[in-house]
Amino acid sequence: MRRHDGFAAPVLAFNFSGDVKALGEFNALGMKCDEAYKKNDAAALAALFTEDAVVVTDTGPIYGREAIEKMYADEFHKWHPINHIGQADQLNAIGNVPWSVGEWWNTLQSQTGPVFVRGYWSAIYIREGDAWKIRMLTVSKSS
Repeated sequence: MRRHDGFAAPVLAFNFSGDVKALGEFNALGMKCDEAYKKNDAAALAALFTEDAVVVTDTGPIYGREAIEKMYADEFHKWHPINHIGQADQLNAIGNVPWSVGEWWNTLQSQTGPVFVRGYWSAIYIREGDAWKIRMLTVSKSS
């Protein structure tokens, strides 16, 4: 255990720098997320989450894959993303639990014209079978 900011943190056991396969899998997960977002496909986005996943938004947490799909479906009904870009700035792990942080940008088509939005995100992942899934996603918007 290493000490960090007054609490004990486990030493990193999951090393992404040498695991080309894991890096490729996380890159593919990010591309699936961006592609589903661009297609306004709430079901495809929700499929990237665990059944018990949580999305923390500026309006509060959303619990479970079904509710996450509804959240995205409602968002796509109100706004139509026409250009979504997500970028991971860091991919790391505590023990065997991978996490990442990054930025996102989106152009939304509204009834009054395009709106540009951006923000930051963080995610915690878990392995389900042969695929990585999102266990928790936190999304913030910046002005």
